[in-house]
This record gives sequence, structure tokens and C-alpha cells, in this order.
Amino acid sequence: MQFSRNVHLCLNPPMLFDTVSGGKDRRSGLILTIPLCSEQTSMEELSTTLDYLLSIPSEKCKARGFTVIVDGRKSQWNIVKTVVLMLQNVIPAEVSLVCVVKPDEFWDKKVTHFCFWKEKDRLGFEVILVSANKLTRYIEPCQLTDEFGGSLVYDHMDWLNKRLVFEKFTKESTSLLDELAVINESEAGSQPDKDRPLDGNFLPSFDPETVLQTGHELLSELQQRRFNGSEGSTAWSPMDDELLAQPQVMKLLDSLREQYTKYQEVCRQRSKRTQLEEIQTKVMQVVNWLEGPGTEQLRTQWGIGDSTRASQALQQKHEEIESQHSEWFAVYVELNQQMAALLSAGDEEDLAELKSLQQQLSDVCYRQASQLEFRQNLLQSAHEFHGTAQDLSQQLDGLLGMLCADVTPTDGAAVQQTLKHLEEKLKSVEGALQGLREKGQILLDQISNQTSWSYGKDIVIKNKENIDHIQSVMEDMQLRKQRCEDMVDVRRLKMLQMVQLFKCEEDATQAVEWLGELLDALLKTHVRLGDDAQETKILLEKHKKFVDVAQSTYDYGRQLLQATVVLCQSLRCTTRSSGDTLPRLNRVWKQFSVTSEERLQRLEMASAFHTAAEKILTGCSEQSETSVDLEVYEEVEAVGKSLLDRLTVPVIFPDGSEQYFGSPSDMASSAEHIRDRIKLVEVRRLQQEEVEVEAPCYLVTCI
Repeated sequence: MQFSRNVHLCLNPPMLFDTVSGGKDRRSGLILTIPLCSEQTSMEELSTTLDYLLSIPSEKCKARGFTVIVDGRKSQWNIVKTVVLMLQNVIPAEVSLVCVVKPDEFWDKKVTHFCFWKEKDRLGFEVILVSANKLTRYIEPCQLTDEFGGSLVYDHMDWLNKRLVFEKFTKESTSLLDELAVINESEAGSQPDKDRPLDGNFLPSFDPETVLQTGHELLSELQQRRFNGSEGSTAWSPMDDELLAQPQVMKLLDSLREQYTKYQEVCRQRSKRTQLEEIQTKVMQVVNWLEGPGTEQLRTQWGIGDSTRASQALQQKHEEIESQHSEWFAVYVELNQQMAALLSAGDEEDLAELKSLQQQLSDVCYRQASQLEFRQNLLQSAHEFHGTAQDLSQQLDGLLGMLCADVTPTDGAAVQQTLKHLEEKLKSVEGALQGLREKGQILLDQISNQTSWSYGKDIVIKNKENIDHIQSVMEDMQLRKQRCEDMVDVRRLKMLQMVQLFKCEEDATQAVEWLGELLDALLKTHVRLGDDAQETKILLEKHKKFVDVAQSTYDYGRQLLQATVVLCQSLRCTTRSSGDTLPRLNRVWKQFSVTSEERLQRLEMASAFHTAAEKILTGCSEQSETSVDLEVYEEVEAVGKSLLDRLTVPVIFPDGSEQYFGSPSDMASSAEHIRDRIKLVEVRRLQQEEVEVEAPCYLVTCI
């Protein structure tokens, strides 16, 4: 064991600390310090303490001798003398030098007449009286503790605690070694008895793990202190190896580990035998239940139900069966792990038996698990099939309700939206029916591949009822879908006719609006009468084309309204707008006809006026010798005035309402142009009259 700088032992009463210091004298001998106090010192306790301290070093270390420091600074001379004389009886051969540290005020000479140096031969060692400050003459300061002015650091309580731990470890480890040796030898000398229980005699008095842990901690502490020094120290002067308990601790640990390893093997063998017996018992329990009640539970479950609710009930029942099996499967997993561990570290004699048990258990569990999984998959497929059939039935009911309901759309867009929704419903039904066929086929395949529930026995499972039910559901859904599809075709034709009806009504209304827009344009923008005959002729041609467009629009509207009548008869319904549209169409057309006729007459009058006026004006400009008849002038003036009068007259519709062409400014502009032409014609007439008056006078003069 590695000690601190000095080794102290506490004695009570009185308090006495003897020290085997880590320091050494100049001859490499150990230093033993005996501090004395003023109280009475028990020589018996002192002797016992010295015997214990001297038992720690080895014989080799003892042979180098001790230097004993008797600290008498706080004691009486007679006690110091008694202690020195006692050393002769306790350790005479080992003591080389005794240094008695005297107090500053030396003892009375009356009591110090005893001369130790004269008694050297009788005592067997040299005794010197020395002051504390002179002690370094005999011992180096680095080998002395601080109470003697040295630099050697020492913690007595730390050493004492470690020493107690060492003593406890030594006692427990020695006792544990004896017990383990007895147990191991007893087990090795007898044949393994499978029926022998682990009684109390098989268990040691101390926990080997705890003792080993204590030893390792102690050894670690010793090694740390040996190389690093005690805590708080600044220097370390190592003790001789003979003073250290480290080799003894290491030896005890090695022996203890060896015996404990053998003991663990003995325990392992016994535990393995016990575990093997428990495994055999549990394996047979699992096999017997799976091949008995477990198999019987599955054998009685073969139906798939006839609805979603029935299949759910069967699934719940199967979950209960699985729950019971899962408990045994958990036992199987645990047993399989235990057997795998035993196989990896088992003896040859146990391998065959373990492998046989493992194979038997695995075969039974895997067969049962496969049957459970097959049944679970079958019920899941049945639940999906019934769920799909239920959804399809609801879709067919919704589609049928939609087909049986009266269709009262408000416009063509609503009809098209309803038709689109109907087509989507039918498409969804077709997809659901296809999904039902696929799920039904999967379920039929699973039923046809259903294996026997028992092991090694051929049992015919009656699946005809399940097969007939599946096929019946699919056929019924196919018939319902076909009936709905036929009704959808009829409803589609009717709705397409309704779309066409609304389209015709909408287009007829649009034709009325277009015709109204043409009338409005005729009244507001077709105002000009032309500045000359050529322009008026062009306006007449445009007016005829404009009237043709209006006529086509009117005819188109009439045809659309006739089509609505036919469609209404086919649909056996009354229109909501055609009865009002036809009178509106006729009314607008009559207004347009009156307006266009008025426009035509004004253009024709303007054409006649411009043609006659241009004839007169053109003849004047060419200075023709032929004079124009007065009747022509009068006709031009009459047509012009009639045209001017007509421009001021409004268009009177059949219903008595009136409407003017263009704005007043437009009419004023046209009238102004006509008046200008009339004035030009009047000027030409006056010129012609002057010529006719001057011509006879000229002839008379010539004659």
C-alpha cells in the first residue's frame, strides 16, 4: 500500500500519534516519529501501536534500521525516559538512532542525570538529545515533516482512512477467496445434478463484484498517489516498495478474479441447466396451445360476411384471436432469443436438443402465423369488397334519384351543367363497378387458394356460399348500372334538346337585339342625302344592302322561333321566352320597314333633285345656246321644297310613336345644302331669262 508522506495512528486515550514517515535518514532507514503529550501515556497502547507500524515494512526494509524521533517538547522527562527504554524491548535490533527532541527550556538537571550515550551498549542504539531546530543536523529537511521544520507534507486522516479501507478489503477478500475456493472445488468434484437447487450455501457471504470494485478503487487510489503525490503537496519523496500495500492488493485482486471467474462459470453452468429445463417446458406449452385451441379457433372461422358491418364483426373476432396468439408469439420470440443465446455458447451435448426444440417451435409458430395472416388478408379483402359494393350502391341510388327528378333548368348553361354532372356521375359509377369487379376477383382468387386450417389434414372448407354471394353482388350491381345507363341515355337526349331549345331562344332574342341595333343605326347614323347625284346613288346602294342585312336577321329570328315551337312540342313544355320574342321581333321589323322606306324615299327624292339641278347647272357652265324650259326649273324647285319639307317630318311607327332621323344639326346641314342648290338653280333661271330678253333687242338693232 502506498502511504502519504508520513504514517500516523490515533490511539485513545491518551491521544498518541506514531508515525512511520515516508522520509528516510541518511542511511536510507525509515524514520519513526513518536510525538508525546503532557498527559499520561499508556505504554501498552504505545507498544501495540509500534508493533502494528513495524509490521508494515518488509524484512529487507527493517534490516536497514529505523531512526526514531521522540518528540518530548510537550512531555515530562520521566515519560521520555520510559519510552526510550521501552524501545529496547520492542524494537532494539531495528533502531539505529533515537533523537529525543527536547523543549526550549530543558528539563531539570536533576531528572536528566541519566546519560543515554553511556547506555548505548546496553540499549543497543544511540540516543541523542537535540533541539527541534538542530534536528536537521542528523536528518535532511526534505525528509522531515513541518512540525520539525521540514518540507515533507503529510495528512494523517487521509492515510488512516486508506489504511482502514485496505484492512477491510484484505479481510473481505481473504474470506471471499476461501468461500469461492470451497464452492468451486465442491462443484468440480461432483457430477452436475440437474435437480439440485441453488441454496444459500452456494452463495458467498460477500458480493464478489462489490469486493472487486473496492479493490480496484483502492488500487487506483494507490497508483495515483504513488505517481502524483497526495493532494495539495508540492513535492513527493516516494517510500520504499516494501512500505506500499499495492503489491498485496494486486495479488489479492488477481486471486479473487481467478476464483470469481471459476465461480461465474459454475453459476453459468447451473443457470444454463435450469434455463434449458424452463425452455423445454415453455416450448411444449406454446406448441400444445397453438396446435390445440389456436388451431381450433381458426378452423371454425371461414365466413367473409355479407355486408360491411358483418365483415367488420368478423375482423373484430379475428383481432381477438390474434390478440390471444400474440401472447404466445411473444413467448416464442423470448424463447427463440434464449435458445439462440444458448446455441451460441452451448456445449456439444446441448446443441442437438436445443436445435430440435427451436426447429419444432419455429415450424409450429410460422405455420400458425401464416394462417392468421391469410385469414386477416381474406377478411380485409372482403371488407374492401363490401365497402366498394356499398359505395357503388349509394352512387347508383343517387344517380337513379337524379334521373327520376324533374329537370327545371333556367337556361342553357344550367342544362349543360346538369348534363355534365350526370355524365360525371355515370363515369364514377363505371369506375366503381370496375373496382368492384377487381376486388371481387381478388377475393375469389384468395378463396380458391385457401388452404387447410389443420396441419397435415385435408379438410374441405365450404366456400360455395361465399363464392355465390360475391358473384351475386357483382351481377346485381351490373344490372342496376345497366338500367341507370339506359335512363341516362334518355335523359341525355332530352337535355340536349333542352340545350338546343335554350340556344334557339337565346339566338332569337339576339336577333331581336341585332334588328333593334340596325334600326337605331338607321335612325341615328344614316342621315346624309348626298352632295350630288353620284353620292346619292352610292347611298342608295348602301341602303339596299343595309336593308338586306336587316331582312336576313329578321328571317333568321323567325326560323329560330319556329324551331323553338318544334322543340317545345317534342319536350312537351311551354317556352318561357318565345311567346314574347315573336311580337317583339315583328314590332321591331315593322318599325325598321317604315324607317327604311322613309329613308329610301328621301334618297330617291334627293337623287331626282340632284340629277335635275346638275343638268341645269351643267348646261349653264358649258354656256349652251339651248335654253332650259321653265317647267324644268319649276320641277327642280318643287322637288327641292318637297325634300326640305320631308326633312322636317318625323317617322311615324305603326304604334303611333314618332322618331326623327339623326340630330337637328344633321337635318339642318342637309337642308342647308339643298337650299344652296335651289339658289344656284334660281340664279341660273334669272340668267336665262335675261338672255332671252336681250336677244330680240339685238336682232332689231341689227336690222
